[in-house]
Amino acid sequence: MALDGITVAALTHELKGRLLGGRISKIAQPESDELLLTVKTDERNERLLISAGASLPFVYLTEENKPSPMSAPNFCMMLRKHISGGRLVDITQPGLERIIEFDIEHLDEMGDKCRKILTVELMGKHSNIIFRRTDGTIIDSIKHVSLAVSSVREVLPGRQYFIPKTEDKVDLHNFILCNPTPAHLSDTLCKPVPLSKALYTTFTGFSPVLAESLCEQAGLDSSRGANTYSSDELCKLLDAIISLDRTVTSNDFRPAVILDDGAPAEFEVTPLSQFGGMTRRYYDTVSAMLISYYAERNALTRIRQKGADLRKIATTALERTIRKSELQQKQLKDTEKMDKYRLWGELLQAYGYSVAENAKSFECEDYHTGETVTIPLDPDLSAMENSVRYFDRYAKLKRTKEAVTGQLLETEADAEHLRTVLASLDIAENEDDLYQIRQELSDSGYIRQRGSSKKRSQSKSRPIHYISSDGLHIFVGKNNYQNEEITFKLANSNDWWFHAKKMPGSHVIVRCEGRELPDRTFEEAASLAAYYSSGRSMGKAEVDYVRRREIKKPGGAKPGFVIYHTNYSMTAAAVIPEGVQPAGN
Repeated sequence: MALDGITVAALTHELKGRLLGGRISKIAQPESDELLLTVKTDERNERLLISAGASLPFVYLTEENKPSPMSAPNFCMMLRKHISGGRLVDITQPGLERIIEFDIEHLDEMGDKCRKILTVELMGKHSNIIFRRTDGTIIDSIKHVSLAVSSVREVLPGRQYFIPKTEDKVDLHNFILCNPTPAHLSDTLCKPVPLSKALYTTFTGFSPVLAESLCEQAGLDSSRGANTYSSDELCKLLDAIISLDRTVTSNDFRPAVILDDGAPAEFEVTPLSQFGGMTRRYYDTVSAMLISYYAERNALTRIRQKGADLRKIATTALERTIRKSELQQKQLKDTEKMDKYRLWGELLQAYGYSVAENAKSFECEDYHTGETVTIPLDPDLSAMENSVRYFDRYAKLKRTKEAVTGQLLETEADAEHLRTVLASLDIAENEDDLYQIRQELSDSGYIRQRGSSKKRSQSKSRPIHYISSDGLHIFVGKNNYQNEEITFKLANSNDWWFHAKKMPGSHVIVRCEGRELPDRTFEEAASLAAYYSSGRSMGKAEVDYVRRREIKKPGGAKPGFVIYHTNYSMTAAAVIPEGVQPAGN
């Protein structure tokens, strides 16, 4: 979710409480579109990281001290000249715009006090950091914008600063001060667009996600046209908007990251109703929330990007394998005629003496079933020669069936193996996990070998280790090599083995340590097996579980492939159970 006006309001409130009155002791520009300000307050030194990145603009307080280039950029040098040692006298947000203004008091060249404003615009690809005088004259900006780039406004030294208003939007607080009625709201939102879009295009600082939340709170269909709602129907929506304004004016924010299957999906500073049933991780500050969210999202994005080439290789190989399987199945289906050819050959040998010369067909009784059979004949061949021809066809199709049956089993094993590789990519957490998957694809011949295979032992990737609610150790393989490791090297014969039934997924081992497994641990291990499988998207999966001693690996089988003949099954929710905790190692 992008930083909307409500989140910026919460962030502004936090910065005001932490930085107001502090002095700027250091100014650095670690990236071309980033600033790192060190602000010395009465209590401590605070680091304020500001980014005007087109894809990820942000402002937050951090403990991180990013390295700076050897030579400071011109914008950084200009800020050092003007506001180094300056005092932050105010931090404000104009309306609910995605803008934070830092009002800085400093001494000029003559030693007189004067004020400058550092304006941070968090507007997606239009984000910028602008340094200006109090009269609005731009001194400089981290990004220069000429009329050739934007016809709305220039951002260049000497130009007059103004907030671009490409749309005539309504300020939330001013709207509430007018004591609006449902009829007033109906007139304000009267647009031939979906209700949610009418909200975020009408009110300053509203994002599409926030608009959806307000519609959800009011119990209204966000996709229905805003101009089709009556004022009576908008009563609850007005209540939700008034409640939102009350939250903003009272600074009653609750920063949280919304988790989807353990991964960060959104962040919020006020409850987003459409995510009501999802897990939330709450934070004391907006900065801590943003740091956590962006760090985790960046890590996930980075791993997915780095795993994209592996996914493409595996997907392409799987598609090719599926096509190969379809051709082999067609070949196998064609061999169904072989028994008919054998029968015709036998019948011609038995009744060939009665076949007329140059006959094109011959009818006789099948001595196995008593039914009448019509046999096509080549009139240029004798009955015995036609019989030999049918026996030859039978023999050829029999050889084909035997060969294709074995090939089809190998092809289906290859396809199943590739599906498990794709499932492993879904749960890869770091580059070491990706390296093991790459090594597996290389060992299987899908990737050309690079360097020595001994490097596999140097990988730091390890199976996932959990502690159950009853204190038992649970291990989850993240790929086929780890599945084999925990099943055949880590587990003892009496330990329990879990796996999602008839679908790609991780092996899960529960170490019994001489104890009987409690029912709760069975359920927790089954849930982990369902969660770390392709059944995760379905919300639940059937899970097989059996003693480790019942698991066998056939000779020559693909990595991670095992067989078992005696097992129990249960249906489990595909979630990480609340009582299960990651182990400390």
